[in-house]
Amino acid sequence: MIYLDNSATTYPKPPSVIRAVQNAAQTYGFNPGRGGYRRSLSTSQKVYETRETVRDFFNVPSVESVIFTPSCTQALNTVIKGVLKKGDHVIISSLEHNAVSRPVHRLQEKGLITYSIAQVEITDPDRTVDNFRQLINARTKMIVCTHASNVFGYRLPVERLCALAHANGLLFCLDAAQSAGILPIDTQNDGYDFVCCAGHKYLYGPMGIGLLLIGNDNDVDSLIEGGTGSVSDELLMPSFYPDKLEAGTMNIAGIIGLQAGISFVKQKGIDKIFEKESRLIQHLSEELRSFSHIRQYHEDTASFYHTPVLSFTVDDTDSETVVKYLSEQYDIAVRGGLHCAPLAHRMMDTVETGTVRISPSVFTNQTDIRILLNSLRKFR
Repeated sequence: MIYLDNSATTYPKPPSVIRAVQNAAQTYGFNPGRGGYRRSLSTSQKVYETRETVRDFFNVPSVESVIFTPSCTQALNTVIKGVLKKGDHVIISSLEHNAVSRPVHRLQEKGLITYSIAQVEITDPDRTVDNFRQLINARTKMIVCTHASNVFGYRLPVERLCALAHANGLLFCLDAAQSAGILPIDTQNDGYDFVCCAGHKYLYGPMGIGLLLIGNDNDVDSLIEGGTGSVSDELLMPSFYPDKLEAGTMNIAGIIGLQAGISFVKQKGIDKIFEKESRLIQHLSEELRSFSHIRQYHEDTASFYHTPVLSFTVDDTDSETVVKYLSEQYDIAVRGGLHCAPLAHRMMDTVETGTVRISPSVFTNQTDIRILLNSLRKFR
């Protein structure tokens, strides 16, 4: 199989990650913080070591500010529902994933908050920032923004948007589901209040693990309540991180696998990973320009404001038909449809057909792209 759906989840996982997950089941299959026996304590220590790895990788203020979640989606929901209060206003972008747009819309439907959508101007960061600025009002509490579109690969000027938020006394939450592991993220130096990450994508960890990174000493209400192994005699959740936001039994295999994934990325180098994947996408984009039956969005894949993702349509063919053809005829795995991001498709006028998305990983090579191109030449 030629796997080109890494924006959904990276595959294959590095051998070191697979070994770490196996070792977790064999050596660290105990509940941390729930027992004073040696194996439980060693598991707690391993979890702490992973927090240290995450802290160092993202330059988070402290290990306590590293929160493990089941997914990036839950991390985003925790911030959105744990920070916004009745009467607040939030601004999101026109490229947001449903993990952002659905919770803010739900809160608005319940009459708790209001939200506005700022139009992203492709390759024009000045206009994009200005569009956000014009939507700020007296009740605006936070900007929630994707680092890069999961559909079209467009990279937003998030550092400037964070500065804009802080200049107006607002909080800034970064959705790094599609960027953590391929773009540098410095929680402290960039000033992000919250960073939400998917561990199973470009951090190469297993599924079922995400991250919420808290900067600037910000307070977030718990999304769920339950056992933490600390202050168990109280009916309220602990007031301190990470316990406050980590109710329930932890995904130890996911956490330990994530540590191995981050170590893999560090060893390869974010810049080198980004450069390799970008070369593959740029080559694909250049070749597709000669295909009269294919329209790609957006062709300037070499731009600073683009990540290694390419979406296209084939004439008026439904994207799912193209995906089926590539899978059945050539065993090529790509993503088709709306990619859980209808706002982005409305912006690019691709709601009716969806798009076919190509997203390589560090394991993708030129031969994979060549076979994809040959298969698309034959699709009519």
